[in-house]
Amino acid sequence: MSMKKESPWDVELHLSAARGDSKRLQVLLESGRVHVDCKDKDGTTPLILAAAGGHVEAVTELLQQGADPNAKRLTSTTALFFAAQGGFLDVVNLLIDHGATVDSCSIDGGTPLFVACQCGHLDVVVSMIERGANANAHMKDGATALFIAAQNGHVRILEVLLEQGAKTDAARTDGATPLWIAAQMGHDHAVRRLLKAGAKVDTTRHDGATPLFKAAHKGHTAVIGELLKYRPSLGILPVIFRVSK
Repeated sequence: MSMKKESPWDVELHLSAARGDSKRLQVLLESGRVHVDCKDKDGTTPLILAAAGGHVEAVTELLQQGADPNAKRLTSTTALFFAAQGGFLDVVNLLIDHGATVDSCSIDGGTPLFVACQCGHLDVVVSMIERGANANAHMKDGATALFIAAQNGHVRILEVLLEQGAKTDAARTDGATPLWIAAQMGHDHAVRRLLKAGAKVDTTRHDGATPLFKAAHKGHTAVIGELLKYRPSLGILPVIFRVSK
């Protein structure tokens, strides 16, 4: 539905959803004075607010009243995106049961699976993959769910994604891989797991920087130790060195 100027009834419905007040939601919706999918200036619906707060009863009430589980904000984020971000497994499953698109993308290409990986919500990640989420989907910059998990050091999530066939060396548009970003961030356990899964130790970003270079530059000694077990090249910035000559 198109956005219009919010009425006092719209505002009250939004506030009730944000508070998780399912009884007040029912009263307001049954009054006929407000639409279940009324939007604010950012395109946010009551269902999105209730899902973002993890309010299961409010989400249930809104869905029963006909709320669109795939309604999007101006950023193209949905109720499922925010439920996944918050780690609200019950809400995630409820939304999917009512037709929420599992791999719905935000304007930057991020999916609910991405934010669950970013925030470390293992149970949500497992459930979403079981419900059909694509483990190899990527954002506009090429980052995959595996990249996001590696960036944040969530090893158990890495393992789940790898078990589901996530591509170990899938690179961002700048050439950085999950191993590269894990090395830069100092996540030695993630580095160890990725190397064990077959990640290429000498993968380079487009500027020529290797995982070993980034680990050394940042002073991540534990990461350096893990990388050295796989005999990386010690010519850690060949491209830059050639250009500078």
